[in-house]
Amino acid sequence: MADVITKRAINYAQWYLDVVKEAGLADNSDVRGCMVIKPTGYALWEKMQRGLDKLFKDTGHVNAYFPLFIPMSYLAKEEQMAEGFAKECAVVTHYRLKAEPGKPLHVDPAAELEEPLIIRPTSETIIWNTYKKWVQSYRDLPLLINQWCNVVRWEMRTRLFLRTAEFLWQEGHTAHATAAEAEAETLQMVRVYQKFAEEWMAMPVMVGPKTDGQKFPGAVYTLCIEAMMQDGKALQAGTSHFLGQNFAKAFDVTFKDQNNKEEFAWATSWGVSTRLIGGLIMTHSDDNGLVVPPRLAPTHVVIVPLGRNDAERGPSIAAAEKLAAELRALPRDDFFGYEPIGVKIDTMFDKQPGFRYAEHEVRGVPVRVEIGPKDIEKSACAVARRDVPGKEGKQFGVPLASAAEHISTLLRDIQKALFDRAKAFRDARITTANTLDEFKALFPARDEAKEAGAEPLKFVYAHWDGTKETEDRVQKEFAATIRCLPFDGPQEPGTCLFTGAPSARQVIFARAY
Repeated sequence: MADVITKRAINYAQWYLDVVKEAGLADNSDVRGCMVIKPTGYALWEKMQRGLDKLFKDTGHVNAYFPLFIPMSYLAKEEQMAEGFAKECAVVTHYRLKAEPGKPLHVDPAAELEEPLIIRPTSETIIWNTYKKWVQSYRDLPLLINQWCNVVRWEMRTRLFLRTAEFLWQEGHTAHATAAEAEAETLQMVRVYQKFAEEWMAMPVMVGPKTDGQKFPGAVYTLCIEAMMQDGKALQAGTSHFLGQNFAKAFDVTFKDQNNKEEFAWATSWGVSTRLIGGLIMTHSDDNGLVVPPRLAPTHVVIVPLGRNDAERGPSIAAAEKLAAELRALPRDDFFGYEPIGVKIDTMFDKQPGFRYAEHEVRGVPVRVEIGPKDIEKSACAVARRDVPGKEGKQFGVPLASAAEHISTLLRDIQKALFDRAKAFRDARITTANTLDEFKALFPARDEAKEAGAEPLKFVYAHWDGTKETEDRVQKEFAATIRCLPFDGPQEPGTCLFTGAPSARQVIFARAY
């Protein structure tokens, strides 16, 4: 399989698409910009859903569902949101098709809607119109609601998982009695995303606010998590927005407080999407295919019995089945989401062992176990870890009697090793630009950055004067954006590299997906 995957060093963008294809994660749809998520890819999303959903419910949130269609007038009520999403909206204007003899199927002009409907790009407007009915008193607050759904944003340039016209996500929408409660919620949820990214995805992230120029339309401020991919580009992996009272005022969501005084509710929204799958691929995968952190792997272990004939294969299959049962029977804990370890037995004896190994390697199964006649003689097996390809990651002579416990420990070791490796990669590529010439050198021309063998890009700390004009200038001249103002980044004031004006602190610049 590896020979059909483009090397990262040759063409990173093509490598990514090859991994998605060969690992069986998704296909392009006949609908422009949309994708078909295949069973393997959807199983990965389901694991992400379950992990995130538990974190949401552990923090007091509940799930609900709101309509796909939003009256256009709702979007118009929030001026910043209308402006921010106007170019991405898909609009429904008619409700019936007409079939006439001898003519192609067409829209019935007599079936025009009284008001156009927007296919949700996000749900703040329709949810806050609903909250108006639900909120009358401080006793009705807080509302801590999440929904799992699809959204549509009519993107012009698309890439599987990373940016598609339709994608799957979750969106939390909460209402609170005070600004302090809403701001605490905003911070809590970005920390939930950080926990999921680092502890489940093994993907280290930077956490902090966006600039005003990069914040969500309609938000007072936006907090985000930013990850570094293997080409050095940034990926915005999750956002949490403090919306103030903007939506409550737009939709007249008021409540009587404890002093019987009428107040507008305070709001947050927060979300992550199937973009996380793209982030997982680009954080961990290699030139042999997909690499999946064990906590999110649909299949944790594949057992490959070997043998040249039925007489040799029989004992190998029996040993594989026994080991599979022992793995599934191990005590369940939070590491695996209180689910049994996922085990598959590969009996594709019509294929050569090398082909079988490569098939599971390209799909990212964290652990492969090989059991052949010589292993049976020794009551042992060979165990290979996906994160360390080749002989270095393969251990021979693992006793079958203790193999289940060995593999359980190994899966945890792999999870930690993937995080440590990704963090070391990122930390080695964070630097500081103290002059404009240093900054220019760190952001080569786009063609240079795409050259085969080019060094990965970096996250660059630099002083910025805090203005949108300078931010826009840097984006235009260097194709670099301010990713966030990291909470744990340097806080010392200085001088803006681009204008010489005072700078409150350094921010992180990077090229991004």
